Amino acid sequence: MSNQPHKPYGTPEPTYSGNKRSLILAGGGMRVAYQAGAIRALIESGLCFNHADGTSGGTMNLAMLLSGLSPIEMCDRWQTLNVKDFVSFIPLEKYLKAWDLLSMGDADGIIDRVFPHLGIDISKINASEGMQGTFNVCNFTHKTNEVIPHDRLDLDLLVAGISLPIFMPPVQKGDYLYMDSVWIKDVNLMEAVRRGADELWVLWCIGNSSEYQTGIFNQYVHMMELSANGAFFEECDRINEINQRILQGETVYGHTQPIKLHLIKPAYPLPLDPDYYLGNIDGATLVDMGYADAKQYLQTMSPAGLPFQPDVTRMHNNLPGMTFRESMAGAFVLNETDPIQGAAKGKAHNSSLSLQLTINICDLKRFLGDTTFTASIAGNISFANFGEHIPFKRGVFNLFAHDHNPGYKYITYELAFEHGNQDYYLVGKKELHNDPGFDLWQDMTTIYTYLHQGTDNNSPIIGSGILTLDVGDVAKCVSGWRITNAKSLTEKTTLLAEFGSFFWGNIWETYQP
Repeated sequence: MSNQPHKPYGTPEPTYSGNKRSLILAGGGMRVAYQAGAIRALIESGLCFNHADGTSGGTMNLAMLLSGLSPIEMCDRWQTLNVKDFVSFIPLEKYLKAWDLLSMGDADGIIDRVFPHLGIDISKINASEGMQGTFNVCNFTHKTNEVIPHDRLDLDLLVAGISLPIFMPPVQKGDYLYMDSVWIKDVNLMEAVRRGADELWVLWCIGNSSEYQTGIFNQYVHMMELSANGAFFEECDRINEINQRILQGETVYGHTQPIKLHLIKPAYPLPLDPDYYLGNIDGATLVDMGYADAKQYLQTMSPAGLPFQPDVTRMHNNLPGMTFRESMAGAFVLNETDPIQGAAKGKAHNSSLSLQLTINICDLKRFLGDTTFTASIAGNISFANFGEHIPFKRGVFNLFAHDHNPGYKYITYELAFEHGNQDYYLVGKKELHNDPGFDLWQDMTTIYTYLHQGTDNNSPIIGSGILTLDVGDVAKCVSGWRITNAKSLTEKTTLLAEFGSFFWGNIWETYQP
């Protein structure tokens, strides 16, 4: 029965006596797929949470967690979600009266397709035990934020929590109208404090850079950023005051030690929902980015946490960049250090390894002019000995690198991941060299691959093989070259031409007759 009591993943064990933590899931539209990857990293690391709070898009991940899904299941469902299911149009005749339009769409697609695909089950949410869950919705009638405990959540309130003005209509419940709370707050830190949380773990997806963009939609987004960040900073000020009172010996909301903040966010603002909808980024990439950012934070975090200051949500300004995706697979085995031998043994034993990668160049101009400047990689590895779709903690891509071998250029992939509490480092190389005969195609589609047991390429090699790309993979990669953050179509076209000239120019330089 779906209404049987159950404990969500990440719930503390009955014997747990450590710090009380709250998992706070901010909004961010459809881009909150990012949070699923971060949740997986946090729970894999052994963190547990007494309380979890969601606002705006973050309520979907909270609903998934309280519905009993494992973090891996959450990631898988976001990766396989058809993002177009979010959009549900109203009858055509209503669009003809734009001056009297209540919203641009309705919630039918979300209720009928998105929620079921994400595994959201209201009865399971209501029956969840061990982890307190709170959902924030805006009572438009009273112009206030209301906190809904998970055992009182219903479908109307869950839909209201993501009903953003202009895009979806408010939800009527009795005498009140409810909608998304992002204009009032995007996280509810004080709810966590009042519930006794000693550590606040915030997963932040809303942008906060100094760049002011043109266009109606971008400026609509800026308004949300102002509201979300502004409300967050006010709550930070309030908690700073509480911490000062605690340090002076006062007990506040049961706290006798200062409250700590941990916040995980992307380094650059995430692509907006239209980019997701149009395929410029996908759910799998967002999930992998969230996982990598959370792993990076856990590795470098201070036990004291972060200061409750505005800088904690600050991101770098987006520069014109580029992104593309690659898929590769091939024969691979453990206990072999030579890729050619590893590939032969892999074929004989039907042992293979595959990679799904998204390469992101954050500064294309610098990337084209500096061969030491690398791009980042988000993605995952599948290998029968380890498992399916294991996300990378970090990844580095270098195009046309040189070394001491004259006439050789390399395209390199370096990928760090974990399995069974062990660090691994996968290194792949395409070796470009003009040997006798036509070997360009073979060089461009052959990746000699080494698996190191450790955190870098100086660690011992414990496996090897050869991965390849087929014609379809190469065509998909090249046709998928996308310029990001260009200010105009002219700039986008120019940058794409510059990258093409750089790419094919290096190929010609290497393989010219």
